[in-house]
Amino acid sequence: MTDSGRHQPALRLTRVDLDALPSYVPGRSPADLARELGLPEAIKLASNEVPYGPLPGVVEAVTEAITTSHRYPDMGVVALRDALAERYGVDADRIATGCGSVALAEHLVRATCLPGDEVLYSWRSFEAYPIIVATSGATSVRVPNDAGHGHDLAAMAAAVTDRTRVIFVCNPNNPTGTALRRAELDRFLDAVPDDVLVVIDEAYREFVTDAEVPDGLDYLDRPNVAVLRTLSKAWGLAGLRMGWLVAQPVVAAAIRKVATPFSSSTAAQAGALAALTQVVEMERRCALVVAERDRVTEALRKFVPEVPTSQANFVWLPLGERAVAFGKACEARGVIVRPFAGDGVRVTIGTPAENDAFLAAAEAALA
Repeated sequence: MTDSGRHQPALRLTRVDLDALPSYVPGRSPADLARELGLPEAIKLASNEVPYGPLPGVVEAVTEAITTSHRYPDMGVVALRDALAERYGVDADRIATGCGSVALAEHLVRATCLPGDEVLYSWRSFEAYPIIVATSGATSVRVPNDAGHGHDLAAMAAAVTDRTRVIFVCNPNNPTGTALRRAELDRFLDAVPDDVLVVIDEAYREFVTDAEVPDGLDYLDRPNVAVLRTLSKAWGLAGLRMGWLVAQPVVAAAIRKVATPFSSSTAAQAGALAALTQVVEMERRCALVVAERDRVTEALRKFVPEVPTSQANFVWLPLGERAVAFGKACEARGVIVRPFAGDGVRVTIGTPAENDAFLAAAEAALA
C-alpha cells in the first residue's frame, strides 16, 4: 500500500444505520467474574436459564446424534414437527422450527416486511426486537410500557398505521415478567386489522400460573395470529437452540422458505425430541422455579415494593437510574444479574441457594 493510500479515509463497507443499533447483551461469564473476584465460583442469574441440567434422556440422544454429524440434518425437521403437532394438537403444516424463538422472530419479519414497513412492540420488551427490525430494513414503533411495567394494549392499538405489518406481543413480557390476561388480549386482537400479523411470543409460557393468562394457541382460529415458543427455557435446551412457531400454513411455509438452510442441527433435533418425552419432569422443575419465584418476589418487595408479579422464570426490579449500580453491587458479591440502564434489573430464578445469595446481595445494596 502506498503512503497516500494509507491516509485515505476508510471505505464504508457496512450500513450506516447500524452504528446506532445496540448489540444484544448476553449474560456475563460466571467463570470470568469468579477469576476477577478470586472466588471459587460465581452465580449467573442473568440469562433466564433453568438451573437443573438437561432433562433425562437428552444427553444420550444428543450423544447418539453426534455419530451422524458428518451428514446434514433433516432440513424439514419432520420428526420434531410431527412430535410438536401431536403434543399441542395442531397440524404439522402450521409449524416451523428455528434456532430458538428469536430466530423465528427474525424470519417472521423477513417474511412479512419490506423497507419502510413498521413493526410495533411494547418497550421495554425483548431486547432482540429492535435489532431484528433494523436488520430487516423495517421501522420500529415502540409503545411505552404502562405504569405496571406491562403492555399498554390500548396505546399499541392506537399506534397501528397502514404501514404496520407485524405486532410483537411478549406474554409473559421479557424482561418485566408481567402478563396479559384473556379479556384485554381479546379486545386488542379484535381491534387489530386483519392484514396485520400479531405474534404472541410465549418463550416463558410453561411458567405461567395465572389461569386468566391465555394460551396463545387458543387464538389460532384467528388467521392473523402466530405463536412463538421455545425449548430453551423450561425444556432446558438453551445451549442447543430450538424454537418453534405455529401459524396459518401459508405463514409457516413462508418462514420455512426464508430460514437459513440446515440451521436446526441434528443434535438439537434429537435433544428436542428426547426432551418432549419428559413432560412430567419438565413440569416438576417449573413448579420448583415458580415456588422460588414467589419467595424471591416477596423478599424483594421489602426493599422495592414496586416489583411486579412475574409469570416467567425471572423477576423485575424497576430501579430506574439505580439499575446499573445495583447490577455492579451484585457482581461485587459474585452474583450476575441483568441490568437495563435507566429502566430496571432482571433477575433469573435459580436454585434456592443461588437465590439466597442474590437476596443477600440485594439486601446489602438496597437496605
